[in-house]
Amino acid sequence: MSFIKSKVIETIFGVIVGNRDVFPDQLVMEGRKEILEVLNELKYKYVVLNEEDTQFGAVETYKDAIKCGKLFREHADEIVGIIIVLSNFGNERGIANSIKIANLNVPILIQASSDDINQMDRKFRRDAFCGKISVCNNLYQYAIPFTLTKSHTCPINSKDFKNDIIKFEAICRIVYKVKNARLGQIGTRPAAFNTVRYSEKILEKNGISVEPIDLSEILAAINTLSNDDIYVKETVEYIKNYTETKIFPEEGIIKLAKLTVVIKNWVEENDLDGFAFQCWPSIQDNFGIVPCAVLSMFSEGLIPGACEVDISGLIGMLILQLASGSPSAILDWNNNYKYEEDKMVTFHCSNLPRSFLKEAEITTHPIISDGKGAEKSFGAIQGRIPAESCTFLRIETDDINGKIKGILGEGRYTEDPLQTFGGYGVLQILHLQKLLKKLCKNGFAHHVAATLNKVGDIVYEALTTYLGWDIDYHTGNL
Repeated sequence: MSFIKSKVIETIFGVIVGNRDVFPDQLVMEGRKEILEVLNELKYKYVVLNEEDTQFGAVETYKDAIKCGKLFREHADEIVGIIIVLSNFGNERGIANSIKIANLNVPILIQASSDDINQMDRKFRRDAFCGKISVCNNLYQYAIPFTLTKSHTCPINSKDFKNDIIKFEAICRIVYKVKNARLGQIGTRPAAFNTVRYSEKILEKNGISVEPIDLSEILAAINTLSNDDIYVKETVEYIKNYTETKIFPEEGIIKLAKLTVVIKNWVEENDLDGFAFQCWPSIQDNFGIVPCAVLSMFSEGLIPGACEVDISGLIGMLILQLASGSPSAILDWNNNYKYEEDKMVTFHCSNLPRSFLKEAEITTHPIISDGKGAEKSFGAIQGRIPAESCTFLRIETDDINGKIKGILGEGRYTEDPLQTFGGYGVLQILHLQKLLKKLCKNGFAHHVAATLNKVGDIVYEALTTYLGWDIDYHTGNL
């Protein structure tokens, strides 16, 4: 049984090749050929003017812009981003008008080719360095946001520009998905946790829809499944192979499997990108398990599952997953680490995805079993987070100011000794005390989403430049 969602965002870029008639034509022809070769190498699809549509398949005049804009509009449901290539100075108005006419409202990457200082005569001089500034000036005037390459100029077939495109594709994934996100909410938040309250109206204004379902409906659907159901039996085997655990209570593993099957059906029926779950105390009292392992398996399959009905935390998980292409987790900012001011313990009890841990096992819940008993608390994931780089993100709906805000940064998990339970790790973040003050002063929750990848720059660009969210990027990290 696979938990990987079949719906995939296909990357199709709109490509604009700029030209200006007083500059060498062969540079434009070479540039168009090179960008298509690079996109083919990276296995990205593209929409671009043919050489029969305009001179060299480039954009220069207003008539060219009309043709380009119309072509892009015809593929509006497919294009996730636009790449502008300047092999010479380019025509700033033609490029800006193409984007304005297309009106796709997608991310834009602007490249300018480097001049060779040994070829600065009329035949080879590009002046794309200057042309890029002019294009950016026009887009700024048109109030069209855009993304810049790491270096102001770079060869099209360079490693740096290929990396720029790969990062840009991740930005496009985030923007496209977040603007169209459908999230599930199973149950109500724990009564003790005001911290996970959020505004559906602010989310909807930003394109994020929430589909709620009462926990009783999930439990009713579970009651229709027999132990011999083929999907239940397949899921039991999947759970047995998910971690290093060798011994499972028969009743507990069947309950986890049935819960998994019901949630999977609900996710698919409602076309959801992730969900948050009421993980205590009702499900222990009324069904007799903890759902942590179920959430872990969905997150591992790139359908993030957040605990404690934390929809805001779920949004952070989804964004980090889109940025990195790998599973994300939700954790607590939880403990100090000795007296080291730049180190702390992140922890959950736990629903961390399997790939987030060095070794993992499914056990009774070490906290809930104290109050509910071991027979009602099987299903927690336990293990330690390995020494890896980390990006963290906390999103909130700021109801008082009517906006979405967040705090973002990077750090690194360490191998410092620690004996505890749950899913845990020692995280080093430079200027941690400053970060913690910002969390407390600005009303952020004690939950945080994390990925074992350095993707802070990608996330910041997507959320601020294209979504307009108020994001505090905590700098000076490892």
